[in-house]
Amino acid sequence: MATVTFSQATREYAGVQRPAVDSLDLEIADGEFLVLVGPSGSGKSTSLRMLAGLEEVNAGRIFIGDRDVTDVPPKDRDIAMVFQNYALYPHMTVAENMGFALKIAGMSKKERARRVYEAAELLDLVPLLNRKPKALSGGQRQRVAMGRAIVRSPQVFLMDEPLSNLDAKLRVQTRTQIASLQRRLGVTTVYVTHDQVEALTMGDRIAVIADGKLQQVGTPHELYEDPRNVFVAGFIGSPAMNLFTTDVTERGVHFGTQTVEVDREVRDAVGSRVTIGIRPEDITVASPSEPGLTMTVDLVEELGADGYLHGHALIDGKRVNITARVDGRSHPEAGDTVSATSKFGRIHLFDVDSGKRLNRGTWVKPSANDRDDSVSTAAA
Repeated sequence: MATVTFSQATREYAGVQRPAVDSLDLEIADGEFLVLVGPSGSGKSTSLRMLAGLEEVNAGRIFIGDRDVTDVPPKDRDIAMVFQNYALYPHMTVAENMGFALKIAGMSKKERARRVYEAAELLDLVPLLNRKPKALSGGQRQRVAMGRAIVRSPQVFLMDEPLSNLDAKLRVQTRTQIASLQRRLGVTTVYVTHDQVEALTMGDRIAVIADGKLQQVGTPHELYEDPRNVFVAGFIGSPAMNLFTTDVTERGVHFGTQTVEVDREVRDAVGSRVTIGIRPEDITVASPSEPGLTMTVDLVEELGADGYLHGHALIDGKRVNITARVDGRSHPEAGDTVSATSKFGRIHLFDVDSGKRLNRGTWVKPSANDRDDSVSTAAA
């Protein structure tokens, strides 16, 4: 096992204006499960391939442990990679596929068999060792690909969207198996995905990348509760955080008929407009006579115990889509008009121009007589 360090690592392609990976600084602890997440084209897979030695590093350095591997060939980096397409040899059995790299390395047949069997036990593959890939399901093939990586006992596992070819149910099951297995093995793992639900459920920490730049790195809880900027706020979480701009007044910022009070230095810094962010589960839906943001329900998504209201509100004459989580058994219907307010301490504020986080607002519920001038306080 070993640490992994990206130090100002940059990857540029000829004829492309911006770098695919731009001065990436990232430290991954020994034994950590780190997830690189971002939209398509963000640079996450390129970062992984740079670590694997499959992409050139145009500037900066990459270290595995204390060893600078920036210019070291892939075969000498002591890493094992799991791809999304499994890359199994169709003419070989499961056991032969898992032990092939060891055979090429000159390991004895007895030692190969021991390692393959131990990995097969970990992955529940023992009954399948004599089968060929065509006789396996997608989930079983992915476990074989993982077994092939495990038998090599590398310092670092690299996984590039390994679950993208599986159906939804199997994806949930397999991601649990991968996370559990990694914790048992304690091998440093870098896992790439575009699925932020995978990132939240699997990683010890998550690194969010967009346009080749590292946006934020932290635990799933940190990224969800304290997003550093608008991009992270909108990308992490499903359904996504509600984001819209509103006016800044002498008392704070408008949220429909309510006002979120913020510190004067924040008001002075942002000017006349600010971006508000609220998670769907942090919105309280009330009767339209209550103070808050007037919302028209367009669609109700029922998910059993929970449900989601998808609707819209008019803010400064512009239609803004709003999503709120509600009780799946008792909720408004499509076409209804409701008032949306926020739970205590659950409003996020971002600078309109830079997108950087400012602070979080906390509602103080006003009296019914205060509908047109209700005030809440903000906590940094």
